[in-house]
Amino acid sequence: MIFGRSERGKPPVEPVTLKILVAGGFGVGKTTFVGAVSEIRPLRTEELLTEAGRPVDDTSGVEGKRTTTVAMDFGRITLREDLVLYLFGTPGQERFWFMWDELSEGALGAVVLADTRRLEDCFAAIDYFERRSIPFLVGVNCFDGAIRYPEEDVRQALDLDEDVPIVLCDARHKQSVKDVLVGVVQHAMAYSARRRQTVTT
Repeated sequence: MIFGRSERGKPPVEPVTLKILVAGGFGVGKTTFVGAVSEIRPLRTEELLTEAGRPVDDTSGVEGKRTTTVAMDFGRITLREDLVLYLFGTPGQERFWFMWDELSEGALGAVVLADTRRLEDCFAAIDYFERRSIPFLVGVNCFDGAIRYPEEDVRQALDLDEDVPIVLCDARHKQSVKDVLVGVVQHAMAYSARRRQTVTT
């Protein structure tokens, strides 16, 4: 940069920043998802699971999990020179859901991560975004050893509208997560355009 201008003589681009939520049940991979793509060191608010929490923390299916997010995960990714996403991973346990209202303020859209072994765990997130008219897609996190189901089977099991995208992903892999984020931005933009068209007609 030379005196506020790029070396090619073009003015610097002021990026648009968008807020995306990453939600889903306990142990579904939200912290991993955010960490896989964040270009900054992710902010994590993880605490060790304790014996005191055992009666309320359902670890069936994720018996190896030793920590849990108690506030949020935060990361950032630049999709293009002019587009930056701020990622906010929500806590998955019911006793921390009071934070969702604050985290969802100003969000463009959301990713609901799902584990086909525990699909019922993402019902609360889906219900939350549907009731607040926040556009979302469902990212089916493909855990090792989990059965892969056709998209329509997942859609039916979750009772999703036809316009809600479902994508398979691996929360450990940067490109897979990036593809999901591009998908949710595109879906949210289309959703907003349809709503504006409805209002003006």
